[in-house]
Amino acid sequence: MTDGWPGGAGGARGRMPRALLNLVMAATVRIHGTPPGHVPDGSGGGFLGSGFFIAPSWVLTCAHVAMQGEGREVNVVFETGPGSGETTVAGAVVAALPEPPAADGPYATAHQAVLPPDSGGWPAPDLALIRLLRPVEHPCVYVTERPGALFGGESVLFSGWTIVDGRPTRLSGRCEVMGTYGGWSDADAQIRIDGDWLVPGVSGSPVVDPARGEVVGVLKSRLGGSKGGTSIGVDRLRSLPVPAGAVTAETDDVYQAVFHAHDRYHADRHNSPVSTDSTWADVQSELRAGAGRALSPQQRVDLLGRLAEFPPPVSTHSLLEQLERLPGVYPRDHRPAPRGWRDAVGALYETRDRDGALELVLRYCMSVIAAERPYAAPSTVTAEKSLWEWVKRIAEDRLPRELRHELTLLWHAGRVRADQAHQRHPAPASDRPVRRPDERPFVLLELEPRGWERDRHDWRVGVSRPGGEVLPVAEDSHGTAFANLPSCLAAPLTEAFRRCDEPGSPAVLQVAVVRAMLGLDVESWRVPPDGPPLGAARPVVIRCSDLPPPETDAGASERLARWNRTRNALMRAEVLDCEDGLGVPVPEPAELRSMAHETVPVLCRSGAGPGPDGATGLLRVLDGGFGLALWRRPDGRRADTVCTEFHRRAAGTVAGAGTADRLPHTIHELRRGVHAGRTETYWSDGVALFWDDPHHPLPGSGQLLEAP
Repeated sequence: MTDGWPGGAGGARGRMPRALLNLVMAATVRIHGTPPGHVPDGSGGGFLGSGFFIAPSWVLTCAHVAMQGEGREVNVVFETGPGSGETTVAGAVVAALPEPPAADGPYATAHQAVLPPDSGGWPAPDLALIRLLRPVEHPCVYVTERPGALFGGESVLFSGWTIVDGRPTRLSGRCEVMGTYGGWSDADAQIRIDGDWLVPGVSGSPVVDPARGEVVGVLKSRLGGSKGGTSIGVDRLRSLPVPAGAVTAETDDVYQAVFHAHDRYHADRHNSPVSTDSTWADVQSELRAGAGRALSPQQRVDLLGRLAEFPPPVSTHSLLEQLERLPGVYPRDHRPAPRGWRDAVGALYETRDRDGALELVLRYCMSVIAAERPYAAPSTVTAEKSLWEWVKRIAEDRLPRELRHELTLLWHAGRVRADQAHQRHPAPASDRPVRRPDERPFVLLELEPRGWERDRHDWRVGVSRPGGEVLPVAEDSHGTAFANLPSCLAAPLTEAFRRCDEPGSPAVLQVAVVRAMLGLDVESWRVPPDGPPLGAARPVVIRCSDLPPPETDAGASERLARWNRTRNALMRAEVLDCEDGLGVPVPEPAELRSMAHETVPVLCRSGAGPGPDGATGLLRVLDGGFGLALWRRPDGRRADTVCTEFHRRAAGTVAGAGTADRLPHTIHELRRGVHAGRTETYWSDGVALFWDDPHHPLPGSGQLLEAP
């Protein structure tokens, strides 16, 4: 079909208006394979599926479409209008969600997860970004900035390509959103759609909200032999990998590069005084997409274009903190969490009535002007002035004098801060002081064995918030096989890490297990499967979820005093289970309590093994009221292993860390050294750190996290 949805309900919900359809079709592309010497000639040879231009030189499609290309290379074929002729450009797949695991790796089978019928054989999100390998002029779709844009019962429209009688043919249609496979907040959630035939080739097509005139999703799969299939929300692109190091340019982060280019593209075209073509904002205005809302389509596209001139937020965590300082805003309720300036706008302007939401947007804009920058850009000063002019113009038209006066004071205060170079040029991450764990967010993973099902565990992932609350991110209470834990936890842990990490300073992962599982070597897990071991990627500490509370108030006070001492005084290590290379019993808890409060117990011989018996020495230490302890897991070491070097290095490590807040980061550096093959760190292979901060007790008194 080339004329849109043939029939159905009237109005924007039942058909795609011609102007909107033209914009969608102009930006929709075909993806072809690139065998040697092959150039698509209109015959459909090598056709893999559909896609669409999301930003200049960037195509969004399904991973199961793009990754069929040899060596991650494909041909992108498009035409911008009737009679314009086809253009073919080579492209490279820059990112796939998820990336395929190694064919012979330990997680190869995890890629074949439980999938809905005819899912394309690729786990959700099943998205891929293709970068064109040469410049070419082309139109782009407008992508929603709203979180969770699709809801049950709404109509959506699509436009893509298929093969009819051996030749590529455009196809468009309408579907109803029926629900999901998985929950809305699940990393692998897929949106169920029904009501139209999704024929082969439409995978990767844009899914359009006809009422708002914006792309909200990507068609993923069809149901064989029946109508409907599944779609993926475009907000899942927020889960693209975050750069491991400091961001020094927009191009360092694919997500920010794509969406900054997207927003600048639409703002430039809408504000152009020379172009007479209808823009997405024009069509959205005709649809009355901004009726009764804080911003009109023209104001929104103008704002997003100005925000795209700024360097991106320092991190997701810093952006969430910005939003939480606004009255009545709870951005952590959105999953995936906002990542760019545009995402935060989408979380704001529909939260209240028209003028109330506008006030939030303008306050947010002022916080962007004053925000810390990940890098210096010559254009930032101009961007700040441009955004302030937009804020002032909107405020003068619609807001009371008192609020306009407050915004002006914020602007002048921001100008004073901008004159101080250190406010705009933060020191390198390595030079910044390491904040104590109780001053920084951390990720909490709780594992609970199911006593009636051996080798299966319930789990919950959460992130800390100021004040000690732990906000759940994901959970599973149906029992996950032990061998499947790393692969099942990969997506929720990645999302949680993104919410807490700062550039060059990954957040601590606290792993809470029962005493019988203290020997669990979580530090060696690879999340994601092709990444480094968790212990090499970030600080990892072990907590005990079924540690009995002190029997008396005096015992509780003693434990708190011991912990506080390690935070405020230089620590010293004490090896408790080894003398002159010979294993000795760990002292009884009563004797341990007489040790100096700044002592950090070190276990050389009796570290927690895989079973409950291997944790006897460590349990005595815990019963002695210690909140910190170092031990090394057996890992097949012989009883006659010489351990002098371990004693010496462990003592030096504890003393070198100084206080408790630095010890997790010190151990992290050692694990990175082991992973990188630095021989001076080999002594620490298998070292684990117990951590039990009484100021931040585990939620639920040892039970799994409770939803707020």
